[in-house]
Amino acid sequence: MNKVILMGRLTRDPEVRYSQGENPTAIARYTLAVDRRFNRNGEENSADFIGCVAFGRQAEFAERYLHKGTKIALTGRIQTGSYTNRDGVKVYTTDVVVEDQEFAESKNASGGGNPGGSGYNNGGYNNGGYNGSGSYAGGAANQQPSAAADGFMNIPDGIDEELPFN
Repeated sequence: MNKVILMGRLTRDPEVRYSQGENPTAIARYTLAVDRRFNRNGEENSADFIGCVAFGRQAEFAERYLHKGTKIALTGRIQTGSYTNRDGVKVYTTDVVVEDQEFAESKNASGGGNPGGSGYNNGGYNNGGYNGSGSYAGGAANQQPSAAADGFMNIPDGIDEELPFN
């Protein structure tokens, strides 16, 4: 089984490119700084810098909502590869191919807004409902959640009939 679960902060804004052809696909690359619990000397405050690549909807989500310093949790798989560079030297690569990514803290906790301007509190929301056109396709009656003054999501009217625990 090849399964990776990571939580960390982006070291820079995602680099997004689109494949060529009839149906261009978004490809986003970013590096995630993941804290280690302890390094070899028993000291804290060290991190691993892990290259991540996302395709399609995951890449579009990264392009729109992720930026340097954003704390995310992701699941994916490790993929290795190689290529020959311009100098004729074989270069080996290891990346995490992103299968799912979600925010690991609210905008308030991250110390500022989201320059993408999503319009709602991102804490704890994943992009499973993101439909690629900038709107949220999940939730009750496909309504986009919005942040209240206290940073919590406003619950749309009528949602309590759909909850399994009343």
